[in-house]
Amino acid sequence: MDEHFFQCPYCWETISVLVDSSVSFQNYIEDCEVCCNPIQIALSIDDAEIVSFSAEKA
Repeated sequence: MDEHFFQCPYCWETISVLVDSSVSFQNYIEDCEVCCNPIQIALSIDDAEIVSFSAEKA
């Protein structure tokens, strides 16, 4: 598991998620740890590195 930092699309605070680098594509909703709003997270992994990451309002 790797920690990835990004800005919440609601409150703009820098937050983090734990990313399982063994799964090549992930798409899920997680609440912001600061403002508690739902964030749609989508990411792709190749060779254990994040190649694309998006965090949008759900």
